[in-house]
Amino acid sequence: MLHSGAHGEADAAVTRNVAVPVALVQATKAFGGTIALKDASFELRSGEVLALLGENGAGKSTCVKLLAGVYSPTSGHVEVDGKQVVFHSPHDAQGAGIAVMHQHPGLFPDLSVAENIYLGHMPRDRFGGIDNAAILAGARRVLATVGLGVPAETRLGTLRTSEQQLVEIARALSLDARVLIMDEPTAALSQREVERLFTVVADLRLHGVAMMFVGHRMDEIFRIADRIAVLRDGRLVGVKPKAELGRAAAIGMMVGRELTDLYPERRHATGALVLEARGLSRAGGFSGIDLKLHAGEVLGFGGLVGSGRTEIARVLFGIDQPDAGEILIDGEAVRFATARDAMDARIAYVSEDRMGQSLVMDFSILDNAVLPILDKAAPAGLYRTDRAIDLVADWLKRMKLRFSGYRQPVKELSGGNQQKVVLAKWLRTEPRVLILDEPTQGIDVGTKAEVHAMIANLAAQGMAIILISSEMPELIGMCDRVVVLREGHQMAEFARGEATQEKVLEAATKTDERVDPATQAERAVFNEKKKGPLDFLKRREFGLLAAILAVAIPVTIINPRMVSVANLTAVSMDAALLVVAALAQMLVLITRNIDLSIAAVIGLSAYMAASMVQAYPGLDIGIGLATACAVGGVAGLINGLVVTRGRIPAIVVTLASMSIFRGFNSIWAAGDQISADEVTQAWLDMTGLKIAGVPLIVVIAIVILCAGYVLLYRTATGRELFATGSNPDGARLIGIPVDRRILLAFGMAGLLGGLCGGLWASRYATIDARVALGFELTVIASAVVGGVAIRGGSGTLLGIILGALTLLVIKNGLTLVRVDPLWLQGVYGLVILVAIGIDTFIVRRAEQARQARAR
Repeated sequence: MLHSGAHGEADAAVTRNVAVPVALVQATKAFGGTIALKDASFELRSGEVLALLGENGAGKSTCVKLLAGVYSPTSGHVEVDGKQVVFHSPHDAQGAGIAVMHQHPGLFPDLSVAENIYLGHMPRDRFGGIDNAAILAGARRVLATVGLGVPAETRLGTLRTSEQQLVEIARALSLDARVLIMDEPTAALSQREVERLFTVVADLRLHGVAMMFVGHRMDEIFRIADRIAVLRDGRLVGVKPKAELGRAAAIGMMVGRELTDLYPERRHATGALVLEARGLSRAGGFSGIDLKLHAGEVLGFGGLVGSGRTEIARVLFGIDQPDAGEILIDGEAVRFATARDAMDARIAYVSEDRMGQSLVMDFSILDNAVLPILDKAAPAGLYRTDRAIDLVADWLKRMKLRFSGYRQPVKELSGGNQQKVVLAKWLRTEPRVLILDEPTQGIDVGTKAEVHAMIANLAAQGMAIILISSEMPELIGMCDRVVVLREGHQMAEFARGEATQEKVLEAATKTDERVDPATQAERAVFNEKKKGPLDFLKRREFGLLAAILAVAIPVTIINPRMVSVANLTAVSMDAALLVVAALAQMLVLITRNIDLSIAAVIGLSAYMAASMVQAYPGLDIGIGLATACAVGGVAGLINGLVVTRGRIPAIVVTLASMSIFRGFNSIWAAGDQISADEVTQAWLDMTGLKIAGVPLIVVIAIVILCAGYVLLYRTATGRELFATGSNPDGARLIGIPVDRRILLAFGMAGLLGGLCGGLWASRYATIDARVALGFELTVIASAVVGGVAIRGGSGTLLGIILGALTLLVIKNGLTLVRVDPLWLQGVYGLVILVAIGIDTFIVRRAEQARQARAR
């Protein structure tokens, strides 16, 4: 085995006696002309933890992704058990016994905790479907191992960030792997959760699992590691046993220089009172907060995750509104209705959620940096790139940003450089008060020292700074005063020199006797709340059923024909067609796409099917349905291929294909119409044929829905469709073939659209090129009203059934009470708006519940 850096004969002797399940050998990875990793070689040994250190951009994540099968080496190779292997996907790496906890968890908020743990390697039952009992049992076992006390059936999106990180850890453990790679696993964890993780690591070490730990917190590195590998600028500097490498030497290897001023000396005096909070409270977040912040002062907020630190910051910046108390600037009371009001008062806020709230990841560095001062970059209403560069170039330079150009997408930067863009963006607003929420989370020690020096320099220039941090050494080393919070209450305050880690931790964890016992009891009841017998009333499906009855009952009173056998039969047959089309739309929507061409596919398939029945009457039903399904399937695959291979948004592709399919149908029909007397009677009678009193078209729809249920809820492929829409990047990380799943969704949607077209031609007899014109609005409305999220990842079959019935009952009811049909499209549009509003409300309530759990 080849290694860079300081490897001696003693180390080689150890290697011969210890199993090496996986290794990188002379691995190089280049992206275009940029070399991310050069000739790196190291091995992971059974029963040991190798810590991988390096600044942001040093190549750590590249090493992780090479071992995880996300990337393939440009040169060099990966070895498994001493043999060269090629990983074509993360699934191959999993097959070799390698499990990975990624830095940004590849999890799926719309799926359950148990599904997140087992997605990609779901246990199967004897029929080949997923074994839900085994999944739940296994999930409960690994959740207990990592100490996460939530039901395995819980939807992941309701959990707080640290709990989701524990699910990522549980997922890795569920693979029962020989190799465990941990990429920044503790970044979002509380101290208690970190201790639990380290207990798990100690147990895995005893069981001979080879592990790699990537992190920035030196205390954790030197506590958990057996050996330490250091990367700098894409090259492996060395690999040494922990006992031979002190912290100062490790940092020196990382940054290429001696680093002695991680927390710079600060001796300047503070100035006048700038910001004050008196009795500040927000229900469910914090209560009775009194703060004073002076010019040139760094005020620290300490406490555990969920203690109310971020909630206070959001109120001070105007994102949320307080329920009581007041905020004063320069002694005068102010009220911030929006964040813009706070910015006008020269307050800036750097959020802890760098990727979700601080940056637009698809935007360039320049576009991100200029966002808060966009009005200055467009003084006459016209945006000028040169003006934008002039505004932010100086601050980006001060941040020592490593980038290829202002137009480089910010998502291509390392975490530390992304954070520098965030800081430059807000500092360019020239704030008097700067609120920093976890500003050094997930960045390397060198960049961390640069951020600390910047904070000290800004304070020396008179800026008032609030620093929120989960790292107690950072709070103690950087702050003039530290306010400790617990469950939204101030527990203690320490001046510089008085604060110690022990004092801060004691204040953050001790019982707050000032909290009203009734409030504590209420909070405990909330946390232990179980599902009640009337919880079904909160489901969207119940609301749809109520809407159907709200229309049907008064219409029936006005016109009893609403419940006649003939009317119910007609509505059921129309519903069968609409539900099949809505299922087709649902398959595409759950993958985070949309098919605007569904009605055009139905129309083209219907005309083609009728044409074939007309031309080959002896084959009628068989040739008609086969033609319709073939036409629809081909159309769906064309859409899917253009979307996946062409990387063109589905809304653009299907809008174009809608016109193309309609145009082709018009050319083929040439203005001709196929009437009922031009096709066979068997073809016309097909959909109306009754089985046990139920029209055949309804039976077909029921069979299709049952097949859809099996596919979506009982097979791994179906769950992967939901995962693809819930988190496409996360799906790729765990080996789900996202493009193939999207292609499958479009292909099946086209097939169902084609079948719907064939059934349409049979049911309505007379067919021309205008069949199903405008029907796409009804289909999309059925899916959206039924709860299929346009953002992807969620939806139910019961929902689309009730969504379709809701629209048909509205249509039928308006017709029976003789309302002008021209109102129908407007009503449908209104219903869609209401449905989206309900969906937004549900998402907001879920987020509020998640935040409440975090407190």
